[in-house]
Amino acid sequence: MRQHLIALVLGLAACLPVAGQAAEPLDINEANAEELTALNGVGEVLAERIVTYREDNDGFDSVAELEEVNGIGAKTLESLQEGVTVGD
Repeated sequence: MRQHLIALVLGLAACLPVAGQAAEPLDINEANAEELTALNGVGEVLAERIVTYREDNDGFDSVAELEEVNGIGAKTLESLQEGVTVGD
C-alpha cells in the first residue's frame, strides 16, 4: 500500500510545471510583460524589452529572433527555447 501511495505522489509531482517555467509554451507574439516574467530568467525589465522589440518590429518571426533583444544572449535563448513559441 505504501509503495502505491509513493508511486501516486511521484506521478502527480511529475505533472506539475517546474518553478519559473510555463506549463505550455508561451507565444512571445501574444504574451504581455507580466506573462513573460513567468519564464525562467526573464524579469520585469527584460519582459518589457521583449514587448518593446515586438511592437517596434511587427512581432517575432522566430524564437531565435529573441537574441536581438538587448539582454538576451545565446545562453538565455537556449534556456527559453523550449518554453516559448511564435504563433501563426
